Amino acid sequence: MLANRNVRQIALGGALVLLTFGSHLGAAMTEPLPIGAALSQTSNVALLGQEQIIGVRLAEEYFNSKGGVGGTKIQVILEDSAGDEASAINAFNALIRKNVVAIVGPTLSQQAFAADPLADKAKVPVLGPSNTAKGIPQIGPFVTRVSAPVAIVAPHALEAALKRNPQLKNVAVLYAQNDAFNTSESMTFQEAVKADKRLTLGTIQKFQTTDTDFTTQASEVMKVKPDLVIISGLAADGGNLVKQLRQLGYKGLIVGGNGLNTPNVFPVCQKYCDGILIAQAYSPEAGDAMNKALVELYQKKHKKMPGQFTAQAFTAVQVIVEALSAIDQKKKVTTYDVKELRQELNKQILGQSFQTALGPISFDKDGEIVQKSFYVAEIKMDADNKNGKFSFLK
Repeated sequence: MLANRNVRQIALGGALVLLTFGSHLGAAMTEPLPIGAALSQTSNVALLGQEQIIGVRLAEEYFNSKGGVGGTKIQVILEDSAGDEASAINAFNALIRKNVVAIVGPTLSQQAFAADPLADKAKVPVLGPSNTAKGIPQIGPFVTRVSAPVAIVAPHALEAALKRNPQLKNVAVLYAQNDAFNTSESMTFQEAVKADKRLTLGTIQKFQTTDTDFTTQASEVMKVKPDLVIISGLAADGGNLVKQLRQLGYKGLIVGGNGLNTPNVFPVCQKYCDGILIAQAYSPEAGDAMNKALVELYQKKHKKMPGQFTAQAFTAVQVIVEALSAIDQKKKVTTYDVKELRQELNKQILGQSFQTALGPISFDKDGEIVQKSFYVAEIKMDADNKNGKFSFLK
């Protein structure tokens, strides 16, 4: 029997999942201030989650070195959201029970549609660091994101490809059909291709994020002899798909979606990564003060430049810390109980502007990020074909 009235059961994929709705919402605040991070540490999604974990840890270090929130340190509490909905739900429930003031996560949009409603019901602010699918901020009033929607970002890469080769005509599109973000992103790409009278959509091929063999899809692509291939997948599956396409003899341009936007894709497709064009919501070359601080921290620890997933996770923590600091100037945050502070924090996030590594950002009434600066980068692999960099186009 479930004696606790704050515990409910739902069916998810045939399995029974326990949902706890914050039985301690009225608890007093603790020090250090707990900020939750539900990010993918395991599964094939970990290639993205690892970069996000670096981002939240660097933010924790940086803002604590600056005095935290009015002299009170913050503590990032990590939970593994892995690569599926049930894991994201478990991670969110664990963080809600630990009385975090807000949650950064989850890694995938597919997971966000499952887990974000739990936080919204418990009135815990959520900042999506990489949830770019259509409809994420509309999940509820406590859901925001620092990741610009795919419909805004993705078309920049297609424009760059056409600028690189104005003679492009035949396009092949491939996407991971079991992931909400990649499906949403691919629809954006497909609509952009169909809207451009210079282009013809030659074939659309689907795969799973768990796939490793793409012989069938790659062979179908080769049959239509495309000038451009667009891939929406994650680092592991997308990188392997690039590799297998190149091995079959495809020599044309490749546009990669946001899931390939991580240095962790380099060891997957190795020399075959070279030349992939990817639209970016972040550039380590931008001159913003917060970006310079992030780049310095990242280079000191990792001897290379940070990528977009790191920058967005860092920014999510920054937004929480700076919003808490604004509240603290009026009334010490440590004097609030958790439930009250979460609600004040959510209002402050929506009403404040932030100077971040992504540039100046704010949020509209739905919690959607308002961001102006976007970029396109080309992957340039090193001579050893094991490492590389994102070379930003001018």
